[in-house]
Amino acid sequence: MVEFTRRNLMATSVAAALGASVAGVGTATEPEDPDSPRAPLVRGELTRFSTTAFGAEVTGPCVFGDGTLLYSLQHPDRDNPAPYDKAGIGYFSGFKFSFDGENEFEELSTPETNEERRAVRSAAGNYELLGRERDPINGGSELLGVPQTPDGTNITSENFDGSQYADAGYTPDCNQFVPTNDDGTEGYLFTNWEASPGNISRIPLSQTEDGEWEADLENALNLANTDALRELGGTRINCYGDRSPWNTMLSAEENYGHPRVSLTATVGDIVEQGTGKGLRGAHEFWNRPNPTEIQSAVDEYYDESWYVHGYWAIAGVELLAYYLGADPVGQSGDGNDLTPIGDVYPNPYRYGYIVDFREPAAETPNPVKYYVMGRAAWECPDVQTDERTVYLASDGDSKGIYKFVADRPVPSYDDPMNVAGTLYAPYVTNRDAAVERPPADVDLEIEWVELGHASNAEVESWIADYDDITQVDYLESHTDWEEGDEVTPEILEAADKAVVEGGNRDYVTDEEIVEWAEQYETRGPNKVDEELRRVPFIETRAAAKEIGATIEFNKAEGIDSVEGAAPGDYVYFGVSELNDDMSNERGDLQLERVDGGVVYRAELEADYNVSTLEPVIVGPDASDPADIADDALINVDNVSVLDDGRVLCCEDADQFGRSYKNDCLYVYTPEEDRGHDDDEDGEDHDRGHGNDPDGHDEDNPGRGRGQGQFL
Repeated sequence: MVEFTRRNLMATSVAAALGASVAGVGTATEPEDPDSPRAPLVRGELTRFSTTAFGAEVTGPCVFGDGTLLYSLQHPDRDNPAPYDKAGIGYFSGFKFSFDGENEFEELSTPETNEERRAVRSAAGNYELLGRERDPINGGSELLGVPQTPDGTNITSENFDGSQYADAGYTPDCNQFVPTNDDGTEGYLFTNWEASPGNISRIPLSQTEDGEWEADLENALNLANTDALRELGGTRINCYGDRSPWNTMLSAEENYGHPRVSLTATVGDIVEQGTGKGLRGAHEFWNRPNPTEIQSAVDEYYDESWYVHGYWAIAGVELLAYYLGADPVGQSGDGNDLTPIGDVYPNPYRYGYIVDFREPAAETPNPVKYYVMGRAAWECPDVQTDERTVYLASDGDSKGIYKFVADRPVPSYDDPMNVAGTLYAPYVTNRDAAVERPPADVDLEIEWVELGHASNAEVESWIADYDDITQVDYLESHTDWEEGDEVTPEILEAADKAVVEGGNRDYVTDEEIVEWAEQYETRGPNKVDEELRRVPFIETRAAAKEIGATIEFNKAEGIDSVEGAAPGDYVYFGVSELNDDMSNERGDLQLERVDGGVVYRAELEADYNVSTLEPVIVGPDASDPADIADDALINVDNVSVLDDGRVLCCEDADQFGRSYKNDCLYVYTPEEDRGHDDDEDGEDHDRGHGNDPDGHDEDNPGRGRGQGQFL
């Protein structure tokens, strides 16, 4: 850990940012030189356990204490045969992990027939669904995964106009089981639903005498529809998460709509340029009437358009307003008109946090948002055994990984709003080595840059300053329009252009962020003016970029470590893609392009810090043919570490050169000695082409796996 008080490595130039601003929405494009050396590569064994039904992601892996595996079937193709035409949550009956470090199954073949591609398949056991989207729950008063307005109306596309982030109930993600008895045969399954408004369901589960699992949907709840969560403003885009060491569900809000600058740009670039044209991100248009239309509006207004970073992810904000009790506007069946929502509107700074469901077995769990851990598109938290150190991953293009360290163990605070600690961003110190060598051969060395220190209550008080701002304010703050006047396309265009030029005056301003960074440079992170202390906690990405932290990771999607991890054990980081601004000479961190992504691991040090990310799985190139891509891990998403140190790796995959389009769940068995790619019988378990023929890693000969990896 270091205190970083210099701005000598500030963000990229205005010219570079303008170049990046015309990129797409973060999807990989075909590189000129598509072949990266030693990609794909696996240090250890990678074995396919399951393939999902066509169109579906593998999300939310959860392994019960007896070794039973469960995961979510997220957004399957509607043309799949039942029951795989609907999203759901299921477990593998007849199979259990034994936690002895050895695979208990033979690798599953690739799907070859249409029947195989449109079903959930596994190497062992049968996938049994416990619940599917929109199943009746809670005595029939709710539908599984579906939020409601305060008067009990289901928030679905059938009932409301407005932009949709996802169909209600179609996107189950993280699952965490909180047992309520000593032998772990009864408890509650908490499931994230990745939509806006967001949702977390709680389903009572129990195990029968013959080892099967049963769901009590009659007594299940959508926590979004409880007063406790609605009073917090609800949630958005609940993605992955974790079970805390204090045995509660931690739900991560993946608020993709938070970037205020696009891709590699910084707020300082805007100030230097004198305009936000080419640089503004989605956050600045949060309270715009019909916010997702800002991209098409920018395309129309300007001869040279740009990608408004995250514009698509402010879909569902109008529905979130209705969830909070706003009167619907423009409900004609043809989409919203220009009528602004003026009564109730969500505060953008209340979304993008880790949510802890305290008292998980109570009639209504008590939700707590950890504002002090920063605001981002959180994919997951990983809380270490010290109950103080938390690693976090922010998903999407040009995002970061972060660390939070509480002053004392989080459960030791009688009031979780008093949790206090320090937020850090990463700085990769060996960027030159990363440029010169393939990703498979480069450990990324990290120093942690302190952003600031605060308490949870302090950050919430800063957030409250932006409550009660609505779409009416967007027009009144940026034009001479007054409430009650007609909203014409010309008025909306004038407001949009004013925001592009000078920023959204309703929220944290460009000037405040630049002033915070200047004071940070001269005074240090904890001596900035009191009114500026809020900046790194509610504008986390913008603040980190402004002081030159390494915020170029493309889709950091998974972090996990073994339960009870100790110094010497590993934390695994899944980065879904190494491309775009990580490989196009625009970002500060440049690597050989690997569209299939990389799984890194980092050894826990004595104080639970990590400082070295070493690649253990490298995905394929986009151009690799089926004989390579079929058996490689592509676009890793969730990662989950078993008690014996094996790692479940889930895909959110592009097909690339594969012979099939289905996503897979793999089991990764780490090698015992990083210095050798061959096991005792001489069999090389590296998959694909480009592996080191001698089986040696010249960077780190003899690096071991650490104690406790195989228990």
